[in-house]
Amino acid sequence: MREILLLVFAFGLASCAGGPENLFVPVSATAPGASSVDMLVATTRRPAADPGEMYSGERGSLSFANVVVSIPPDSAREAGEIQWPRTSPGNPATDFLTTKANRLDQKATRVWLDSHGSARNRHRVLIFVHGYNNRYADAVFRIAQIIHDSDAEVTPILFTWPSRASVFAYGYDRESANLSRDAFEQLLAMLVRDPAVQEIDILAHSMGNFLVIETLRQMAIRDRRIPAKISDVMLAAPDVDVDVFRNEIADIGDPHPQFTLFASRDDKALALSRWIWGSDARLGAIDPKAEPYRSELAAEHVNVFDLTDIKSADAANHSKFVNSPELVQIVGKRLATGQRLSDGRESVADQVLDTAANGIGALETSVEKAETTDVEAPVK
Repeated sequence: MREILLLVFAFGLASCAGGPENLFVPVSATAPGASSVDMLVATTRRPAADPGEMYSGERGSLSFANVVVSIPPDSAREAGEIQWPRTSPGNPATDFLTTKANRLDQKATRVWLDSHGSARNRHRVLIFVHGYNNRYADAVFRIAQIIHDSDAEVTPILFTWPSRASVFAYGYDRESANLSRDAFEQLLAMLVRDPAVQEIDILAHSMGNFLVIETLRQMAIRDRRIPAKISDVMLAAPDVDVDVFRNEIADIGDPHPQFTLFASRDDKALALSRWIWGSDARLGAIDPKAEPYRSELAAEHVNVFDLTDIKSADAANHSKFVNSPELVQIVGKRLATGQRLSDGRESVADQVLDTAANGIGALETSVEKAETTDVEAPVK
């Protein structure tokens, strides 16, 4: 029981970062060297009565917002982390804070998208889908951190679903993710139809992977294919049963997006999830070098990065991808230039291993395509 309680505590730490209230009352102050991330937010959360909260953890219909997050100068922050203000509204020289927070109607959403690309100057979109135990603010500031630390020239879109941001609301969050599949599909369909959007990449964390994979599965069943614009799907610490994933990827069929799995065998949050569900294994905590996983992932051309040996700042080892600025930056740059995560002479794994030698720990990679990381990505 003591070990279970410790895991519950660690699971809570892994997801919800916390911070003060009223984070979405825009601040006009600026600071030398500060930067900003301008994002579109698509959400199935219910609008909050308090404008400083913007959206609650309760369930609503699909709506959109535009949020601009100010990020303090790199000299004042630790890459891979969110610098939460101690009190609202915060100091732009030291804290993440909001400089713009507007709800958008359909026309205003179209205007925002048009401002980021055109049929002649097409752009690449990165959608981030958060996991369990996240407030609206946690999700907004996390994608801002990822976009900034990746230094990627992509159009950032957050899809945030209703989470009550409580370690004891796991069931509610899971059902909220399930409830949000149709809305996420609507977002994807809107972007696929947009002639200004060249490619769509998806990064999901923890329970957000369940939502993403389920949505792709229902799209494939309904339309008999996944639109070619949906290019890369990155599964970070997926809280998904491995048997369920087998069935889902089979239902999605070929051709399918390039899946990349970031797994860690010491993920305590997924160990708890495995216990809760009575699961044989959670996808984000498998040993990718062990059978039958090695062969199965190779057959589906899934790139796998084993992050077990990377040290993590969180007690549950559940946020290694987002907390590793080196890995986030390498991945971001390759996506921004239209490269696959495993193509070219030097793979992402090789680059991270080089960085690891300089102090972030060892990263072993299993890129299962044709027994080598030097093979070009398969034609979709």
